[in-house]
Amino acid sequence: MRKNFGAKPFVYPQPVFIIGTYNEDGTPNAMNAAWGGISEEKEITICVDASHKTAENVQKTGAFTVSMATVETVVASDYVGIASGNDTPDKIQKAGWTAVKSPFVNAPYFEELPMTVECKVLSYDVETCRLVGEIVNVSADESVLNEKGKVDPAKLKPITVDPMSNIYYALGEMVGYAFRDGLALR
Repeated sequence: MRKNFGAKPFVYPQPVFIIGTYNEDGTPNAMNAAWGGISEEKEITICVDASHKTAENVQKTGAFTVSMATVETVVASDYVGIASGNDTPDKIQKAGWTAVKSPFVNAPYFEELPMTVECKVLSYDVETCRLVGEIVNVSADESVLNEKGKVDPAKLKPITVDPMSNIYYALGEMVGYAFRDGLALR
């Protein structure tokens, strides 16, 4: 027996993205966004309501960054989702984050968030809240890299959100290999 929930934004895992932008005065801003993902090889799509300061910022600057919230940053990552950039201009300081200007786009990344996708705005639709960015670079702190120089999810410790219960979860253990385990059924 299944329970029907109706049309809801419930998928698992749901990422916890931190979007970094610059305000008109050049101060850094960040928001927590969960409705998004990779939509093309070099493209990311995220739902950003037009009422957010981030929506205004991306339209003016043409750029943004997307960092993965982590176990270590859960409190600050939640805070930047609660506090609005429209009325809390010092929320980056309150979060305890250090903003660094991306060398690739006109947007900040935050030292405390070890992996960042740096993007140019391809489009933003006020009606649908759909922000689409061209990925121009991905950067990661060496502390989250494995011996082969690739991001190690066990070191990154990204979190996901359960949209039904509003609970953050750490990603779990490795359970298999993509593009390999299914070969057993050929």
